[in-house]
Amino acid sequence: MKIEILGTGCPKCKKLAELTEEAVNELGVSAEINKVTDINKIIDYGVMVTPALVIDGNIKVAGKMPSKQEISEWIKREKKNDIEVGKNI
Repeated sequence: MKIEILGTGCPKCKKLAELTEEAVNELGVSAEINKVTDINKIIDYGVMVTPALVIDGNIKVAGKMPSKQEISEWIKREKKNDIEVGKNI
């Protein structure tokens, strides 16, 4: 699973990264977490407001701070999708 935190390093971006790392650790999921700070790469996703969370190429949220519970649910859904389509998890 590939998770990307899109943001320029603002406090909310850092908090989103922290909550995401906590959710991944609590779920025991194997995930690569990257922080994307390059504004051009952020724009390539079509994101105009940060922070944003991308899981396996799918934008889950942009411009607001989700709860750790919401992040966990998105991770669980993506993991389930990976299993259903036979992706390597």
